[in-house]
Amino acid sequence: MGNISTNDIQSLIQLFEKSDWREMHLILGETDLFLSKDRNAQTQISLTTAAPSVPAPSHRASVPATPVETPDPKPHGSKIPAGWTLVKAPSLGTFYRAPKPGAPMFTEIGAQVAADSELCLIEVMKLFTTLRAGTHGTIREIYAKDGELVEFDQPLFLIEPDA
Repeated sequence: MGNISTNDIQSLIQLFEKSDWREMHLILGETDLFLSKDRNAQTQISLTTAAPSVPAPSHRASVPATPVETPDPKPHGSKIPAGWTLVKAPSLGTFYRAPKPGAPMFTEIGAQVAADSELCLIEVMKLFTTLRAGTHGTIREIYAKDGELVEFDQPLFLIEPDA
C-alpha cells in the first residue's frame, strides 16, 4: 500500500478543504502530502510516487487552501414535513447509488424501504460505508447525484413514513 493515485490525492484535498481540520500531513511510501489552512504556514506537497499521468514536482509547492461555502442545511430550502425522515451522510465521501458500476441502483424515488434497506454507499479512500434507511416508508427525494462528493451531515434522502 505504498502507491497513492491522483484521484486519491484530489479526494484528500477536497475532504481537507471541507473539514474543520487546520493541518494534515500524510506520508505514504515516498509520497509526502502536507496541507494547511493557515495562510502563513508553508503548505508543502511532494508527489514523488503519484500516478504516471501526474508529473512529480521538482520542488515543494506552496498552495493556500481555498474557502469552502457551507451548503444550506435544508435540501433546496424546502420544509421537511412532520414525521418524515431526512437521511444524512454519516461522513465525508463519494456518494454511490449502486453497489458497483452498471448494477441496478439501491433505491429510486417512490420505492418502498424497510429499516434495514440499503440506500447507498459512501466511499472514502477505498473504504465503503453502507447507508441504511433506518425506518419504514417511501423514498420521496434523493438529493445527491451518483459519484458526487458529499459532506458529513449533508441531506441525501427524504423518506415519508408508512401510513
